Amino acid sequence: MSMPFYVSPEQMMEDRADYARKGIARGRALIASSYKKGILIVAENPSNTLHKVSEIYDRIAFAGVGKYNEFDQLRIAGVRHADLKGYSFSRDDVDARSLANQYAQMLGQIFTHEMKPMEVEILVAEVDYEGDSQKNQMFHILYDGTVKDEASFAVLGGESEIILERFESLYKANMTLPKSLSACITALSGEGRKIDPDDLEVAELSIENGRRAFRRISGTELEDLII
Repeated sequence: MSMPFYVSPEQMMEDRADYARKGIARGRALIASSYKKGILIVAENPSNTLHKVSEIYDRIAFAGVGKYNEFDQLRIAGVRHADLKGYSFSRDDVDARSLANQYAQMLGQIFTHEMKPMEVEILVAEVDYEGDSQKNQMFHILYDGTVKDEASFAVLGGESEIILERFESLYKANMTLPKSLSACITALSGEGRKIDPDDLEVAELSIENGRRAFRRISGTELEDLII
């Protein structure tokens, strides 16, 4: 009888991580950034129907990069979790931190125990009830369940390190919506490349929008905001 093929646990985890990172790198990036009145999320997305950015609950948004069908499954699971918790207890009990922990457990379990890891990175963002930008929350969850608590901005997807470096030089606290949008687009496009408004997916979480803080920005409104 032949001996079974042996792969060390360290090598197995490394191979899974490389597989997930390569899948994510093929996708286009997105940036989430705190601005004066909330959180702005800007994604490069040519599709008008397959959204990378969505609402989960009153003041909570979800964004994902990588394989669409995989991060959309996570979005749906988050919506169901938030609805059930809000219905069973109180709407105020639904927060980004608990959702991020749920996602981290799901992704960590899949990465450790399943043959194929999810090729996704996701973001859960929540705007502060009182409109204090210093208290906005952004949680960047990686394919292996690692959670990063981002203070002011986050970059997900392909070429994230290069885009992050560009955005760091452009970011300033309490920017207006047009200036924050312009910084995000400049960082995503880089030198010698222009992204048309039709290839952008833009949404905001703003306390000015009331209880349902999430709002998409598109069409002529988006074109007018680009400076």
